[in-house]
Amino acid sequence: MRFIDEVKIKIKAGDGGNGCMAFRREKFVPRGGPSGGDGGRGGDVVMISSQRHNTLMHFRFNPEHKGERGEHGMGSNCSGSDGKSVTLQVPVGTVVYNLETGELIHDFATPDDMVVIARGGRGGRGNQHFATSTHQAPREHELGRPGEEFQLRLE
Repeated sequence: MRFIDEVKIKIKAGDGGNGCMAFRREKFVPRGGPSGGDGGRGGDVVMISSQRHNTLMHFRFNPEHKGERGEHGMGSNCSGSDGKSVTLQVPVGTVVYNLETGELIHDFATPDDMVVIARGGRGGRGNQHFATSTHQAPREHELGRPGEEFQLRLE
């Protein structure tokens, strides 16, 4: 087994789910109101320092890590579920740099030190949030926001 002490990786947090545009439909209600649910949040990318690892070998052959996308909203005011976060374990003493700017993001000096490196995108709002007393059947909804994306250098 070789000792790897520097590696470049790409991480991307999950995108938020889109909000839904839907309307209630009931038998004796002539015009039902809006019932579009919100989209779910995207999953984060989290790094945690671990004493079990002593090399960055597991990043050498797996250079891309992505959080899960949040689900889209649904009718009947149902919100989409949030995406799962990805946890990356690094050895104690690892230093994380942004590859584009060269700035220091975090220094993992102690065991079990946890940092959210990339935050997931926010989910969009459904059309139920745009209803007012004068605008009772809104036909607009929000799209989910994209998650953060970085190129990192681990040392």
